[in-house]
Amino acid sequence: MDFNSKLRNVTDGKIGLCIGLDPVLDRLPETIRTSREPLYAFNSEIIEHTHDIAAAYKPNLAFYEALGDEGWRQLEKTVQAVPDKCLVIADGKRGDIGSTAAAYALSLFDRLDVDAATVNPYLGADALLPFLERVDHGAFVLAVTSNPGGADLQELVCEGEPLFRHVIRMARRLNGSGNVGLVVGATRPTLWRDVMDVAVDLPLLVPGIGAQGGDLGLLKSALRDYPAPTLVNASRSIIYASSGADFGRAAREAALNLADKLRE
Repeated sequence: MDFNSKLRNVTDGKIGLCIGLDPVLDRLPETIRTSREPLYAFNSEIIEHTHDIAAAYKPNLAFYEALGDEGWRQLEKTVQAVPDKCLVIADGKRGDIGSTAAAYALSLFDRLDVDAATVNPYLGADALLPFLERVDHGAFVLAVTSNPGGADLQELVCEGEPLFRHVIRMARRLNGSGNVGLVVGATRPTLWRDVMDVAVDLPLLVPGIGAQGGDLGLLKSALRDYPAPTLVNASRSIIYASSGADFGRAAREAALNLADKLRE
């Protein structure tokens, strides 16, 4: 199945919940922190309690790479624990010259076996193409990120308009196989209409809801007439809903609450 069809299936063509699997060792419940594979033990519990709610999971690679080989092994097991009906998006914001990008794509799509990756457009189209060669895998291009410093470059006026508009146009040009999406932060609501006007029908991955303070009501209002599927990501507000032994059940309640609001 091609990536666009997968994405539409998991979101029903509308808005779906994406859960960020970003475990920080020091924040895990003590019983988990002392286990042999703490990241995997934590993630598998979260997945077990939320897989019927989530459309996708998004592990941020930094939290696993920081632990070296052992962290990567736990990441591989985490990806394997996600049911096939859910998408897995590797959040590594990869972007480099063509040959290096090809190696990154091979690592993420073949070795790690994820469905999609976040990619950095700063090196131009040839840095993105290796992630788009296979129609069953996709790439979410950083357009407007949720961090305050993103404006330093993304809103820089270039040839009469913000740089992020040029990035979105490039993404559209590369979308011949229908497997390109955009990362658009929920913390930048003043830009959403501008983004959607240029994006037209590219799928969106929206971080920033929850701990980062993005306004869900404003986001839903902006998305009301947007035709493409959207994944709204929440990480800390779900996975750290409880610091106790009941963290799995607490994560489920937090996920259900957000999913219900997305469906309203």
